[in-house]
Amino acid sequence: MKKQKILLIITCVMIAGISLPVQATTPIPDLLPIGQLDLDREPAQTEGESTDEEGGILGDGEETAQDVLQEDIVGAGVVLIADKTAEDYALAYERAKEANWGYTNLGISDVSDNLNIRAIAAEDGRLVGKLPKDAACEVIEMDDEWAHIQSGNVDGYVSRDYLLTGVMAKLRAEELATTVATVTTDSLKVRAEANTESEVITLVPRGEELEVSAVEGDWVKVFLDDDEVYVSGEYVEVSAELGTAITMSELLYGQGIADVRVDICQYAKEFLGNPYVWGGTSLTNGTDCSGFVMSVFKKYGVNLPRNSRAQANCGTTIKVSEAKPGDLIFYAKGKTINHVAIYIGNGQVIHASNPRTGIRISSVSYRSPFKAVRILQD
Repeated sequence: MKKQKILLIITCVMIAGISLPVQATTPIPDLLPIGQLDLDREPAQTEGESTDEEGGILGDGEETAQDVLQEDIVGAGVVLIADKTAEDYALAYERAKEANWGYTNLGISDVSDNLNIRAIAAEDGRLVGKLPKDAACEVIEMDDEWAHIQSGNVDGYVSRDYLLTGVMAKLRAEELATTVATVTTDSLKVRAEANTESEVITLVPRGEELEVSAVEGDWVKVFLDDDEVYVSGEYVEVSAELGTAITMSELLYGQGIADVRVDICQYAKEFLGNPYVWGGTSLTNGTDCSGFVMSVFKKYGVNLPRNSRAQANCGTTIKVSEAKPGDLIFYAKGKTINHVAIYIGNGQVIHASNPRTGIRISSVSYRSPFKAVRILQD
């Protein structure tokens, strides 16, 4: 009996002496941002930058969760046996979350097309924008039915049923984040090769975002629709981005536009986010730029040729500044037309861009327009 009492006392002393960091007063975040946690990666580096395995720029001097914790992987199972305190984890979370594509409480639209954003939390609320499939938002607050969000230039409410949050949003964002180069000069030259002697393919205006294929020394290889081209790294800022909401002004038109033009543009936008497939003509399963235009117009009884160069010879050539919704805008590599888009008004086009973005809306001057053509004579 005396022996049992001694063992009991020893056991109590041992338990009292164990450090249990998970019981500290500072709360431990549910999950550190996915994509900041794997120390086994061997990232390639360019001068002044650190890149992750996917080529996304983390930022010069920016601390990740690993920098603070120095653990191989941080997850629920490891927290319980790690020798770090809850304060360490909270500090790591605060430092790492700002690198989580700029979102503190990330939400991702979980729809097949577009998620309606309304002015108030009600089904009959006025539409203020659309959150495309897999686009991101900042979740301000939520209840059982509605989430108050901000995305791009849109602030409003969406149904909770179609919004991923928490762990699921972070996992989806890890798959979706795209590395982009934002133009920081008034008119950026896009070249065929990574040198100043190479052909200038087009000019891109300030603020335009180009999807990054790779960083090669002083040059950044980017996607220009379905081509890979080069821009000087001196005149762009590279970052990882997620898609955002589209405002109603980007979806609507001014007065005086023929109904058929409005219908064609609205029909084309039904396929936003659908895949790009070279040589394809399916608006749902995959199409390239000319296949997209051909298939959209075919629904309205207009038969167009299969490739963009042939489409450019149809209808009537007009000035780009005269384009109305439903007119076609053509782009070229040098003097050879290699891309076509549908003008949808408000200085924007819709087009099947490349395999990474699929069907998207862009500024009409996201690259220098080569010509405009009017197919619909009204």
